Amino acid sequence: MLPAERDFYLTQSVHSDPGMAARLAELPTGPDELALLVRHLLIHREEAGRYGCALPDSRYRSEAETRYIDDILDIVVRLDGAPLTAPRRPLDRFAGTCRDFALLHCALLRHTGTPARIRCGYATYFAEGFHDDHWITEYAHPERGWVLSDPQMVPDTRIEQPYTLDFDPLDVPRDRFLVAGEGWRRCREGEADPKTFGVSVLGLMGGWMVRANVVRDLAALNRDEVLPWDAWGVGDGGKDGAEEPGEEELALLDEAARVTVAADFDEVRALYRDSPGLRVPATVTSYQSFEGECEVRLRGPRDSEG
Repeated sequence: MLPAERDFYLTQSVHSDPGMAARLAELPTGPDELALLVRHLLIHREEAGRYGCALPDSRYRSEAETRYIDDILDIVVRLDGAPLTAPRRPLDRFAGTCRDFALLHCALLRHTGTPARIRCGYATYFAEGFHDDHWITEYAHPERGWVLSDPQMVPDTRIEQPYTLDFDPLDVPRDRFLVAGEGWRRCREGEADPKTFGVSVLGLMGGWMVRANVVRDLAALNRDEVLPWDAWGVGDGGKDGAEEPGEEELALLDEAARVTVAADFDEVRALYRDSPGLRVPATVTSYQSFEGECEVRLRGPRDSEG
């Protein structure tokens, strides 16, 4: 890894900056230990039942809309004022989504000296024969290169209904998690059915979701780590994907898919910089789960404008 790439992925983004360095004292530094720490600070809003508890409706609806890691950690500390390394009951954890697990892990890796980024794509380990919308961490291993890690799937002694995996979630095989661009390529070339990509528990599926995730993954590779329901530019097909892309948009999406699968740093940066239809704008459309569609102005300064 060249110095420019290493420095880029060691630098916090607007979204990942944890703020208040004092509360990050005495953290472990290993990727696996940090993943376990994240598992003990967060709960996925859809998995409370696995812990034998139920989230208050207000928290279930609202916390996952929190975009920035400093705000997420503020909620964590408000729920339980103990140091971040202290054990927490499931209901004293931030209730978010897979994106929040990945981004917090990424933030802590960057803070402790490991280059890291998050990836938007599809996991094959939630529902048989289905590619579930999912976000995980990718970090730079000094000997192995980029390694995928899924902090949400780390075993937790408090969980009553544990996940069953046939691999180590701290070293996710590339064929068990497809980055969005690979999913797009397979759908475009007829190797996969777009109806097998989406969110199985919600019954949402189709090529329009893969389209949006290709754009989100490119953004994440450029340290613009948006929410899973944010959309803009060529990735925005409307709430139900009714707006089909034209030929020029399809060509741009194909190129974004190619570049994100290869993940060549210079190509990733250049395509993002030179393509307004792919780059995250100052204001995005957010198709929120409960409050409906809205326009959200993001914090600045924007990395994409640098």
